[in-house]
Amino acid sequence: MSDTGKTSHDEGLRPAELRLNRYARLAAVLIIALGCYLVLYPFVPAVLFAAVVCSATWPLYLRLRKALWGRPALAALVMTLLLIVLVIGPTVLLAASLADEVTAMAEAAKAMLNAGPIKPPAWVRKIPLAGELLADQWQRLASGNDSLSALWKSLLEPVRNFLIGAGKAAGEGLLQLTLASFIGFFFYRDGEALMIAVRKALDRIAAGRGDEFLQTIDNSVTGAVVGVFGTALAQALVALAGFVIAGVPAAFLLSVATFFLSIVPVGPPLVWGSAAAWLAYDGQMAWAAFMVAWGFFGISTIDNLVKPYLISRSSKLPMLLVVLGVFGGVVAFGFIGLFIGPPVLAIGLTLIQLWIAGRHQPAAMPVGTAPV
Repeated sequence: MSDTGKTSHDEGLRPAELRLNRYARLAAVLIIALGCYLVLYPFVPAVLFAAVVCSATWPLYLRLRKALWGRPALAALVMTLLLIVLVIGPTVLLAASLADEVTAMAEAAKAMLNAGPIKPPAWVRKIPLAGELLADQWQRLASGNDSLSALWKSLLEPVRNFLIGAGKAAGEGLLQLTLASFIGFFFYRDGEALMIAVRKALDRIAAGRGDEFLQTIDNSVTGAVVGVFGTALAQALVALAGFVIAGVPAAFLLSVATFFLSIVPVGPPLVWGSAAAWLAYDGQMAWAAFMVAWGFFGISTIDNLVKPYLISRSSKLPMLLVVLGVFGGVVAFGFIGLFIGPPVLAIGLTLIQLWIAGRHQPAAMPVGTAPV
């Protein structure tokens, strides 16, 4: 037949039957696509997390594969074990410590409130000039406002339940992380073949710009993971060392809070400032001063030194997208969404920028046409 759009199966059919046949094929494709989506939907967070981690650590995998005599399966197994040790291990500790330490802290705070008004520490009266005035004012506020004490007591239980729920969410995220480790093994082992398939698909979608899109997406993912979470991890480790040296209770829990709050510009000072305040209230003024110095010159300075260096090696992600990516990822995918949200938004921003740049490129001139 002269109509190339018709197959041999469509020959002899009337126009109405042709349309019905076309709609039936479209419905079959949609049903299959919907079925695939429903089957894969529970595993979307794990697949995205595995893809983000593999993309960010691919150069390390290549060096490891070269050191292991070019064996992709063995290198992929080693990378998977490293992911389990470095990511799943701390998550298990987080889920276990949240339930224990938060319950103990809530019970201690409840016992302190039940014991009566909180008296000012002895060092407050020793402050020159204003010590007696501050201590008397503290005592007056603590003993004369029973409603404030009742308010604190009423808030303890919801806070404890919230933090225990956060620990349970971390435990649920452990299952997704385990599945992501299993998927990551195959992403590492067959990554080059997968990239060839993705590049061909992008070439067809983006008119031959598949390599450019892949390179830009890789830079965006690496920038988000290394810049944001690398800095958060560095701050959390430095904070953990300071908390342990100063003898602050629940040091691991506070370091985890530092990791999460480091995404917010004023987040870490809230953690180490609270630790310093607790030390000062406990009468350990020297350690409180040490905690303030450690937090200011150690924990908070990393954000100004490490983050620009890490992000400058790849692409820069605006702070607004980082914050939205973190909270939106947690809402959409749970605990594992913390690591998925910023890279996904980085990819979206990159694709929009590439599309805008492509729209503004001048059209190619015919051969032989002189430029104006």
